[in-house]
Amino acid sequence: MRRPELWAELMELTPEERVELVEELWDSIAPEHLPAMSTEELDELDRELSAHKADPSGAQSWEMVRTWLRSRSK
Repeated sequence: MRRPELWAELMELTPEERVELVEELWDSIAPEHLPAMSTEELDELDRELSAHKADPSGAQSWEMVRTWLRSRSK
């Protein structure tokens, strides 16, 4: 199947099915094959970690974050 045909078929999936497919595709990539993080991304992670260590009370549970993310896709 050529890429345009594949794309057309994928666009027939529901948004939920496409999200599930993206998750499965992402999970199929071995960690050593993931792209390296940029300097900017690493710096942002350092800033976020420092902010969390300074005030961990601002953290949210994974359940809260997942619920919020899922609500955005509806």
